[in-house]
Amino acid sequence: MLFDHCAICKQCCHVEDGYPSLEVTLNKEETVRLGSVCMDRNCQHLGSNGCTLGDEKPFGCTLYPLSYNPQKRAFFYDTDCPLMPEYISQLESKTSEASQHLAVVSKTIRLQEKRDPSFLQRNFEVDKDYFELKRLPSQTITQRSSK
Repeated sequence: MLFDHCAICKQCCHVEDGYPSLEVTLNKEETVRLGSVCMDRNCQHLGSNGCTLGDEKPFGCTLYPLSYNPQKRAFFYDTDCPLMPEYISQLESKTSEASQHLAVVSKTIRLQEKRDPSFLQRNFEVDKDYFELKRLPSQTITQRSSK
């Protein structure tokens, strides 16, 4: 499975030495539930098998390795994520794990656009500062939604 590697890699839940802490962007509901999630070195919710929050993890974490630019309505990805070559390759199949992930995050983004649009912009601003982003080939939420 594509995302099984995440529990081993854990790169996205870790801040390297010499870099400032990362405050995970939370939407309104997540802020009420979690208060805040800050990574000084490792995420406080990182366990030996990955995220201990399971389905309750912040949407910004679920979205990763993707990032969404709400102004351009386009997806980008973290070029440092080792999954991305396989993720991009899998997008050719509508039944792949990557396509399913993209469909789920696209649906959540549409909801966030209505409920908490400022979250999407705040999250993208943090992603731009922390990750080296590259545009996901031929993928925008509009194109995904119309398929």
